[in-house]
Amino acid sequence: MRVAVQPRPRPEAMADVPGVCELPLTRAIVQYRDRHELDLPGGRIEDIGLALVLDGEYASSSEVIDLGSAQVKRLDLGAELVILDWVYDPTLRYVRSLLETPQTSRLASGGEVIGPLGQYCFGLALSVLGRTGFSAIARPTLLRIGFRDVSRDLDLHEATAVRIVTGPERLARAHLDYDANTLFFEGGHRTGHPILEEALLAAFPARDIRRAHAEDPDPLLRYQVRFPLPLSLSETIREMEEIRAGFGRLYARFEPERYRALRHVLETFGVRRTLAQLSMREPLSEPVALPVPEWAGSHTAH
Repeated sequence: MRVAVQPRPRPEAMADVPGVCELPLTRAIVQYRDRHELDLPGGRIEDIGLALVLDGEYASSSEVIDLGSAQVKRLDLGAELVILDWVYDPTLRYVRSLLETPQTSRLASGGEVIGPLGQYCFGLALSVLGRTGFSAIARPTLLRIGFRDVSRDLDLHEATAVRIVTGPERLARAHLDYDANTLFFEGGHRTGHPILEEALLAAFPARDIRRAHAEDPDPLLRYQVRFPLPLSLSETIREMEEIRAGFGRLYARFEPERYRALRHVLETFGVRRTLAQLSMREPLSEPVALPVPEWAGSHTAH
């Protein structure tokens, strides 16, 4: 007796994600990390880690458009999923129509070339962030946007990082961990760099600075500059100003000619402050730090 076996159709939603109900991700605004990248791990400086899902039938291979670079990507959202918001069908249709339309670019205020698609996508990102407000979920995206501005102003290249020549054949590369809110300085060496250590302590005097080795198989020495997690948009903006000022001190010490050129350009054209364009409800009053009593200092000294 022959039994006709019909192949079972693949689920049409998120059944490939264990423990998740069947919910198509199409139209979702999702937050993604390097671990989600399928095509280009690490991303680019234009990316902001916030994307609109164009086709989310399967979470393990979703087609999205990054709202910073307006580039289409494929992400694996099956392992971890953070949904910030949803857009309506007309918005999704409009984005798709822009993708099919030849783009005419214009020069934006920051000096980069941007087309209608990029302009609309980034406006959508700012609108979503303003609507959802400041939260622990939105914080990594805000930090990424802020640090992207700093990197573009100081060291524009393909990655969201700032590079500083710290000596003959020595290059320090700094990037921000958006989850831990920590600046990582990597110099490509396994032993200490006393001159860089001294410079970091001078550049970021109020911060906890530590040295640690990266994980195997390449245990290179890295320096960590740790910042407290911001609790509001204004605190995030102040942190970016502190980071920018710290990099300025490092450039003034290690690359004085480059520092003078950068300062002239930034004084002429201004610095990028994308976060200042956001409209978010702030706390009615800022918390004030308690003064350290005199006896506390004498007690710790003993």
